[in-house]
Amino acid sequence: MSKIIIVSAPSGTGKTTLVSRVMQNEDLKLKFSVSATTRQPRGKEVNGKDYYFLSVDEFKKKIEDDQFVEYEQVYEGRFYGTLKSEIQRISDMGCNIIFDVDVEGGINMKNKFQDQALSIFIQPPSVEELRRRLIKRATDSMEEIEKRVSKAEKEISRAPKFDIIVTNDDLDRAYGEFLELIRKFLNS
Repeated sequence: MSKIIIVSAPSGTGKTTLVSRVMQNEDLKLKFSVSATTRQPRGKEVNGKDYYFLSVDEFKKKIEDDQFVEYEQVYEGRFYGTLKSEIQRISDMGCNIIFDVDVEGGINMKNKFQDQALSIFIQPPSVEELRRRLIKRATDSMEEIEKRVSKAEKEISRAPKFDIIVTNDDLDRAYGEFLELIRKFLNS
């Protein structure tokens, strides 16, 4: 069975950037597990590459059919989850799996996969810096940003549930630490 890397963080901490960079290391044999969501695509996101974009009804049907390893209703009517078929697809390729999932999903996956998985929490240097990053990203309304910041404060309190916490105060430094942790786990 493949080894599993679980990466979780509040929105805006640089998690997706770190995951994208580490995926460029072909020697790690990492394949990205595409999550399913009911939210609308942002910017240039592509269905099947960034997420599987589903309607709420489609998502609920997959829940009924037991097609998820884990899922969460993150906000009212907004679901995220990991499809069992996605894990099987990557395992069949003989690759290790890297997940970019929400915090509760990350905790649930670590509980499910135990020692087969390394869970990493990416933490912002501060909540105020996180707010600045979300504003600068310019993809959400101020109301949505404040919702995300409020949620981030709760998520940061869950960080001790992860194997490792990496603070992204400097992207290059955080990436070096992130890469080293993953290499060590995959080689153990």
